[in-house]
Amino acid sequence: MSIETRRVLALHGGLVALLIGLHFVLPAYHHGNLARIMVLASYAIGYNILFGYTGLLSLGHALFFAAGMYGMALTIQHAGFTPAPALLSGIVAGALVSGALALLALRTTGVAFMIVTLMFAQAGYLTILYFGEYTRGDEGFVIQTAQRVLWGIDLSDPANRYFAALSLFAICLGLSLWLVRAPFGRVLVAIRENEERVRMLGYDTYAHKLGAMVISGTMAAASGAVYGLLFGYAGASFASVQYSIFPLLWVLLGGAGTVLGPFIGTLFMFYLIDLSSGITSAYMLIAGVTLVALTLFAPQGLAGEVRRRIWKGLP
Repeated sequence: MSIETRRVLALHGGLVALLIGLHFVLPAYHHGNLARIMVLASYAIGYNILFGYTGLLSLGHALFFAAGMYGMALTIQHAGFTPAPALLSGIVAGALVSGALALLALRTTGVAFMIVTLMFAQAGYLTILYFGEYTRGDEGFVIQTAQRVLWGIDLSDPANRYFAALSLFAICLGLSLWLVRAPFGRVLVAIRENEERVRMLGYDTYAHKLGAMVISGTMAAASGAVYGLLFGYAGASFASVQYSIFPLLWVLLGGAGTVLGPFIGTLFMFYLIDLSSGITSAYMLIAGVTLVALTLFAPQGLAGEVRRRIWKGLP
């Protein structure tokens, strides 16, 4: 194992160890916030695989997040599933939806790809509203505490919820780190940089992009399913366009094409809005000015600037 590999593993393993340690010292408010941030960061990690590493800008990832959430919640609510098979149902639903969308959307490129993904996401949102008899539409529905016991573990308990969120985050972080350092991930980066050249070298770029979109969508669905189960709610707002924009902002702020960027961006934006909302009702103005400043002075995102200025080998 090379020195560079050891440094990379130490950095990412150190973050997971830090998050474990924070469980024992954080006050209740920030403890709950960090659990939410870790689940949302897992969503952003999935998005980063498609956007940051493959170069495909999707505006429809809320469809996958919601597919996972509703695949889990509806089977608990209407089919009487226990959490384990319900979570699996959500993940499978996300994988199927992302695969179906990929087969259609990847027939387009550029702006057309963005529009197609946005249209399908909006179609998913409207479908949830149309079948309000089952989904409860905008109102959504609460998953009862008794329905959130996984293998005897009550996920409504703050400590259990935190470690469940940490488990998801650690898995997504590890998969992302492994993927981008594997040959498949290196081909994705090459596609982002110059797809025509990659095709000339004999690689099937369509198959690689299809795989990236399914992996990204499945990871987003897993995050949606876990989010609904841990926080006990599923609603149509999670399928709206803002939940397609959020992961894009988190990845851009943290650093597109970096493994740690999605977590840094999610953490930064969550607390930026949280703290500014405690100062003024015009908190979105403060958030907007800060985001513009970061875009101007750190165009590669926070982790991206660290890679550019300090550690060139940061994955």
